[in-house]
Amino acid sequence: MTLHAASREALDLAENRLGEVLAAAGTDPATVGDELLSVVALLDREIGLRRAVADGSATPEARIGLVRGILAGKVSEPALQVLDSVAGSRWSSPRELTDGLEALGRSALLTSAEKSGNIDAVEDQLFRVTRIVAGAPELERALSDLTAPAEAKRTLVRNLFADKVDVVTETLVEQVVLRAKGRGVANALERLVQLAAARRERSVAQVTSASALSDEQQARLSEKLNALYGRQLALHVEVDPSLGGGLVVRVGDEVIDGSTAGRIDALRRRLAG
Repeated sequence: MTLHAASREALDLAENRLGEVLAAAGTDPATVGDELLSVVALLDREIGLRRAVADGSATPEARIGLVRGILAGKVSEPALQVLDSVAGSRWSSPRELTDGLEALGRSALLTSAEKSGNIDAVEDQLFRVTRIVAGAPELERALSDLTAPAEAKRTLVRNLFADKVDVVTETLVEQVVLRAKGRGVANALERLVQLAAARRERSVAQVTSASALSDEQQARLSEKLNALYGRQLALHVEVDPSLGGGLVVRVGDEVIDGSTAGRIDALRRRLAG
């Protein structure tokens, strides 16, 4: 998510407020996250309201009063306190306000996974959902279809993943799909994987292997990659027999191709040159 300076400052303030709210006794991070994302959906639908909440010519008090007037009694007080910060700050554009609010909702949901001890499972599930979508172009097109009703997309996600993933995973995936702008669902899901990994202060290493790796092999690979990159990496492994043998490791934009297929391709390129 790319934000201009004013929006970046506004999001920083709102993130601090979110942290204070979630640290308070009795606050349920999952509820706050769900409510913030429901407000994102409202602002996406109501263009006039979105512009009014982001209107820099109005006083912060007026914008806060507008939001509370509409949402008081419909979302919890902890969520309203976060929305006070969002509405009371200056954003570079209405779209950046909703993108920032979406980031806050996601953060609250990931906090709930942390507190429940499920962050590892959520990260792994997000990775596997990402690979499923990335590997099925027709599915990604269906999930990205601008003409499809939101409820149809939500139903598709639930039919595919309900009862198979944590509720936080399902909510995050639904949010990505419902805000899809015609393309990039798999890329947006990948950013969720990165966010979940960051909760454990780890980057993600996507490993594709020609055959299944044992726990011992994964441990050795993890140790070598951690040493190579100088930081902890979360290992996400999938099997692709078409590699012929070996591994392909992707960390961010960097690819280490140690597969048989990769070596053959490299040889072909050298011969062609």
